[in-house]
Amino acid sequence: MNEVTGRRARGGGGSARRAERTAVRMDTAKFITRNIPNFEILNEEALQIIEWNAETVLEEIGVNFLENPAALQRWRDAGADVRGERVHIPRGLARKLCATAPSSFTQHARNPERNVEIGGKSLVLAPVYGPPFVRDHEGGRRYATMEDFRNFVKLGYMSKWLHHSGGTVCEPTDVPVNKRHLDMLHAHMTLSDKPFMGSVTEPSRAEDSVEMAKLLFGADFVDQNTVMTSLVNINSPLTFDATMMGALEVYAAANQAAIVSPFIVGGAMAPVTVAGTLTQVLAEVLAGVAYSQLIRPGAPVIFGAFVTSIDMNSGAPTFGTPEASHITYGAGQLARRLGLPYRSGGAFCGSKLPDAQAAYETANSLNMALLSGVNFMLHACGWLEGGLVSSYEKFVMDADQLGTLHHLAQGVAVDENGQGMDAIREVGPGGHYLGCAHTQANFKSAFWRSDLFDYKPFETWEEEGARDTEVLAASRVKKLLGDYQQPSLDPAVAESLSDYVARKKQSMPDAFI
Repeated sequence: MNEVTGRRARGGGGSARRAERTAVRMDTAKFITRNIPNFEILNEEALQIIEWNAETVLEEIGVNFLENPAALQRWRDAGADVRGERVHIPRGLARKLCATAPSSFTQHARNPERNVEIGGKSLVLAPVYGPPFVRDHEGGRRYATMEDFRNFVKLGYMSKWLHHSGGTVCEPTDVPVNKRHLDMLHAHMTLSDKPFMGSVTEPSRAEDSVEMAKLLFGADFVDQNTVMTSLVNINSPLTFDATMMGALEVYAAANQAAIVSPFIVGGAMAPVTVAGTLTQVLAEVLAGVAYSQLIRPGAPVIFGAFVTSIDMNSGAPTFGTPEASHITYGAGQLARRLGLPYRSGGAFCGSKLPDAQAAYETANSLNMALLSGVNFMLHACGWLEGGLVSSYEKFVMDADQLGTLHHLAQGVAVDENGQGMDAIREVGPGGHYLGCAHTQANFKSAFWRSDLFDYKPFETWEEEGARDTEVLAASRVKKLLGDYQQPSLDPAVAESLSDYVARKKQSMPDAFI
């Protein structure tokens, strides 16, 4: 691990310990490896029904591949029945094509210590993606800027429990639409050394992502290894547009990973029932993953499921609900039966503030994702207002709580130390464990402890200003950004990236649509 420390106090005892606690540290936990079972909500009969119905949807109803004649021809060549822009996929064909996709893969970071494994028992945590607005305690809600984007990349880099820098951590509206992807990629590549995501808003921007990755990692390395993940959303129901499919084609051809993810708001983009939604999700993923394998067999791809329910009174999406949990659990089972890594879950909430509603809904969503077997969790921190807002305070609140997922996933140790029999023998009836040898040997790591919450007595808390969690989080944001130190990067590589960005931006006029 990289570690950056400030000037440390000389001497021993309490002063040395205080210096150690207050030194600037850059410490990132390794991606989670689950030692607990996945929660499986569907029995074998239910799984077979959903799988059969999904194949029926592909064969009888079909899926649209819009404004992409090359995609239609690929499907014809593969044996599908293409009628106009509607592709009818014979039963079993999509599943057969999906079989070449890897069950797990490594996404490489420019710092090899930050590499992540996606698939199997792993869980990789990445921050919020896509909001056009940001919120902070002092400034309130406003449109995001490039400076906000850079701040969120820095916060992600400084967050111990985040394994991944993510992608569009907010949408910087002060930069032209056709150029902002260059600045965003440059920020991920230079301000952090964690893995990151590529652009998907236009196929040429995906190509820019690949070219910049080659400057960062070397062209030969990128050709042989996965260094980017990308989010390819399906226009549910059952529609693949030219923009998303064009980006998927670029990344699959370059051997870079894509999350093929239906965007489901139950009752609007899919049936209101759990089984009906799972049927559509599976059909869409089968078609998208199969298409990636038509581009390049063996290209890494992730089974995605972004699912939420809807408030039937207002039409607003709702989060942390039981129905969304049912779907997320079930989709995890379907992904594992396909042998694909699984993306779902996140710090979802519909609240406008980082308040009790946000905390309850987020806690439900995070724990559900852990138990459902998610391998890649986008939106793991910072999500607010149904995904419209990236919140500074909620980013650090969520990032802190991700530590609980790490500890839950460890499971229960039953080795000699875990059994604690020496402690029980030493203390005996009527004693206490505070001073026993077992406690002294384990107290530093025995219990997970928040780096954000206030555990002080009431009197101390009141004397310090009676600060609530949002105020504590605002203070932590300032500390993390103040402590940030940019990870080193070869000057020649840094110069080549800056030059590429400058030349590309100069080559085209600004466009804001």
